[in-house]
Amino acid sequence: MSADAGPNAAGLARDARVERVVLLGLSLPALALVTVTMILPVGWLFWLSFLADDGSLSLVHYQRLVEQPSYARIFRTTFEVSALATLICIVLGYPLAYVLSQLPPRVAGVAMIGVLMPFWTSILVRTYAWLVLLQRRGLINTWGMELGLWDEPLALVHDLNGTLIGMVHIMLPFLVLPVYGSMRAIDRDYLKAAANLGAGPARAFRLVFFPLSLPGLMAGAIIVFILCLGFYVTPAVLGGGKVIMVANRIANDIEIFFNWGAASALGVVLLVLTMLVLWAASRLLRLDRILGGHGT
Repeated sequence: MSADAGPNAAGLARDARVERVVLLGLSLPALALVTVTMILPVGWLFWLSFLADDGSLSLVHYQRLVEQPSYARIFRTTFEVSALATLICIVLGYPLAYVLSQLPPRVAGVAMIGVLMPFWTSILVRTYAWLVLLQRRGLINTWGMELGLWDEPLALVHDLNGTLIGMVHIMLPFLVLPVYGSMRAIDRDYLKAAANLGAGPARAFRLVFFPLSLPGLMAGAIIVFILCLGFYVTPAVLGGGKVIMVANRIANDIEIFFNWGAASALGVVLLVLTMLVLWAASRLLRLDRILGGHGT
C-alpha cells in the first residue's frame, strides 16, 4: 500500500497543478479586460495627478486642493447632496418595497415594471423631462397657479430642490430592488412566531421584520450613495450652476482650463474617499448581519 500511495499522491498533485493552470488560462481574458478597462485607467489617473504643468513630479495639485477653500466646499456639497438623496430614497423606497413584498408574487411582478421603467430611458432624457416639468413656466408651476395652489412660480429647478428631485428619481430603483429582495427572503414564520408570543403587528415589524430587512436596506443605501457621488448630468442641468459637485468641477478643469493634473487629483481624492466609504460600509454591514443573527 505504501508503494502505491506515492504514485497516487504524485498524480493527484499533478492533476491539481494542471487544474490550476487551466483555470488561470480560462481567467486570463477576464483579467486582461479588467486590467485594460480599470487598472490601467486608474493608474494613469494617479500618474497625471502627480505631474506639474512643466511635466515634473509634484504635489502641487494636491496642495491646491488643501489650500483653496472652494475645493472643500465642493466636496462638502457632493457628500451632502449624496446623503440627502440617499435619505430621501430610503424614506420613499422602503415603504414602497414593503408594500411590494406583501403583494402576491404575480401582482408584485407586474408592479415592479413601474419601478424598473426609469431604466428604459436614458438619464439625459429623464433629466431634461424634469426640467420641462419644474421650470418657472413648466407644467407643475403652470397647473399649480391655475388651480390657485400658489400665486408665484415656485423655485423647483436650477437649485438644490431640482437636483435632488432628479437624483432621487434616477436612484430610487437602486434602493427598492435590494430592499425588496431582502424582504421577499424573510421567512414569514418568524412573524407568525412573534404573533404567537403576543407581539402585535407593529411590534413584530419593529423587532423582527425590520432588523431582518436591514442588510438589503444598507446595501441599497450604499449603492445609491456611491452612485450619487459621481453624478454629473443631473446637477449640471437641474442645478443651474448653483449645485457644483466634484464631477462638475472635474469637467470644468478639463473643458475650460485644460488642466488634466488638477482634474486627476480631484478624481483620485474622490476615489479614495469612495473606497473609504465602501470599507466602512462593509464593516457596518457585517455588524448588521451579526445583530440580525442574534435577533432571530
